[in-house]
Amino acid sequence: MSASAAVASLVRVLVVDDHPVVTHGVTLLLKGVPDIELVGSARNGREGLESVERLSPDVVLLDLRLPDMLATEVIRRLRSMRPQSRVLLFTAYPDHAALPAALEEGVAGCLLKDVSTTDLASAIRRAHQGLTVMDHRLEADSGDQRHDALSRTGLTRREYEVLRLVAAGQTNPEIAEELGLTRNTVKTYLQSTMNKLGARNRVEAIGKASEARLL
Repeated sequence: MSASAAVASLVRVLVVDDHPVVTHGVTLLLKGVPDIELVGSARNGREGLESVERLSPDVVLLDLRLPDMLATEVIRRLRSMRPQSRVLLFTAYPDHAALPAALEEGVAGCLLKDVSTTDLASAIRRAHQGLTVMDHRLEADSGDQRHDALSRTGLTRREYEVLRLVAAGQTNPEIAEELGLTRNTVKTYLQSTMNKLGARNRVEAIGKASEARLL
């Protein structure tokens, strides 16, 4: 194989995770893999989107929990910006309530962060080939995760939808338009959500929801 052909066959990977130890771990895992190149890393959603535009990765390893944006919002923007980039969710929380919503955004799959070198490299290659990749530990119960978390907090599905959009930075009028509700109804759902979470305002509600692995 010529040098140019070898370069062309490399799978370019971007890691988006706010924990440096995770990025360092991925770097070590992929260091000896000849056909995969780690082209960069980002610490939050906005940096990740900027890096995707600049680096044009083939596969993005995306943390489910980011400090500035919901993973679902990052996925939507990324797919609009560069649809050929495949997204693999990367999480330490197999029971996270936000996982089903993120999977519904059309990602290539999801891996747990304790993945081995062989499994990580194989998953990246398969995602790049257009295949769906799912950690076997997630396959059996991924559909029940959000239901279980909502049951613990007492939130209804609609309250959860409103909360997710609040966390994404949308205003009450924007949420009302997206969900087909009146503004007063959105306000009622939000107030009920804050009451159930024991939160005094939107910011506190988002924080408590994150602690409960709802966001």
